[in-house]
Amino acid sequence: MSVSGTEIKIAVDAIVFGYSKNEGVSVLLIQRKYPPFKNAWAIPGGFVLPEESLEEAVRRELMEETGIEVNYLEQLYTFGDPQRDPRKRVISVAYFALVKSAQFQQLKASTDAENAQWFNIKSLPALAFDHKKILNLAIERVRTKIRYQPIGFELLDRKFPFADLEKLYITLLDRDIDRRNFSKKVLALGILDETNEYAKSEGKGRPSKMYQFNKKRYQELVKEGINFEI
Repeated sequence: MSVSGTEIKIAVDAIVFGYSKNEGVSVLLIQRKYPPFKNAWAIPGGFVLPEESLEEAVRRELMEETGIEVNYLEQLYTFGDPQRDPRKRVISVAYFALVKSAQFQQLKASTDAENAQWFNIKSLPALAFDHKKILNLAIERVRTKIRYQPIGFELLDRKFPFADLEKLYITLLDRDIDRRNFSKKVLALGILDETNEYAKSEGKGRPSKMYQFNKKRYQELVKEGINFEI
């Protein structure tokens, strides 16, 4: 694509958030192999090929640069500042993904990426291009969205103690919550199934009951006009 002789390229960027109880919220970054910003850390991404859809492109770039596949992927925003890339005019469509980072510790950097690594969102390196702006917007989007959609369950094990859900929300929101009110609201929604299993006790207290998210039930409630707000 070109306008008045200026070539315009379309790119995709992937902000992949990972979570673990011990390490909190992390984001997956790659170290650039080539100029511009050689050796700088950046969000995984690259140019869209002519035969690809945007989602196909972002999934390909993630696999090529980090070696991972994601299930939950959502379009975030389109970034088109004329000066965002020193090489040429590049419009980037950013996506964000949610994964359990413990499942993706064996990263495989390739193509344009020298390395791939998880960074805690509170301890980030300097980022190439306008990627700090993109990442900040993604963080705010996730913090807002977990309050009205149950996307946080993408970051938990299939079965979990309720305390893990509380800790997830505290970590993602980066603030404390009223645990009693939180428990009352979540359980009242009817989207958690209580299992017959118990979490392994880490101390002298009683083992905690294990729950699992009932996605089908949630989807039914959405059709009925459920108000999911935490």
